[in-house]
Amino acid sequence: MKAKMSKLEDALENFDEDEFDDLDESSLEWWDFDDAAEMVEAVAGDVQFIIESALDARGEALLALPASDEAMPVLEALAAKDIKWKYVTIVPTHDLLVPVDDPRSAVKKLATLFLTRGARVLPLAPEHDDYHMAGSAADARLQDMKWPPDLVWLGMGADGSTAGIMESADMEEALDGPKEKRAVGLLPDDGDTPLVTLTKAAICEARTVIVLLKGAASQAMLEMEIEQGATSMAPIGRLFADLAVPVDIYVEK
Repeated sequence: MKAKMSKLEDALENFDEDEFDDLDESSLEWWDFDDAAEMVEAVAGDVQFIIESALDARGEALLALPASDEAMPVLEALAAKDIKWKYVTIVPTHDLLVPVDDPRSAVKKLATLFLTRGARVLPLAPEHDDYHMAGSAADARLQDMKWPPDLVWLGMGADGSTAGIMESADMEEALDGPKEKRAVGLLPDDGDTPLVTLTKAAICEARTVIVLLKGAASQAMLEMEIEQGATSMAPIGRLFADLAVPVDIYVEK
């Protein structure tokens, strides 16, 4: 495992938005782990630090979290941390438009972990038959929140998707729609369940971003997409082209 230094802490404490025009080596850190349990504890500890820094600075914290199978071990470790959870608000980075009691519901998974700890866990949008309307409702909800989020936590699909931004007729709106829009509805090209997701613009406004990957192939793919930047065909590559905040990428080898 690469030695875990205090660079994340230094970046968060000394971060000045005006100093960053483009994502560069100073704001992007890779952390490699051979041991899954060690990675879980390291990521949970870093997220705890982000939350506590936000509480110290502003008295509250806003997190956008995934609820994927890959994220769950870290989320469980995070939920066990001694944090002033009643001052923490959590929203999903994306969620399927399914009933809240559906086992696929991201907000249900997050609520199961964090509501009992005292955190405020909010759905992105209510159920709605029209996913465009659901996206508008999610955007309105996020507009009412104190923005930006202290943390947006991302993963990456095999196709380069991230959060809920994936190949669809609605992908361009999620990537390059109005900058003030924070969420959109999206229907995947495969005709699967519609969803709502944070937009690229909303993610880029976060104070900190972390990405969790599994395997050398995923790392190589992300490195390639970052190199391609705005010309990338993958959502995550186009997202990274506009990211100008501290980003930590954790890779389980």
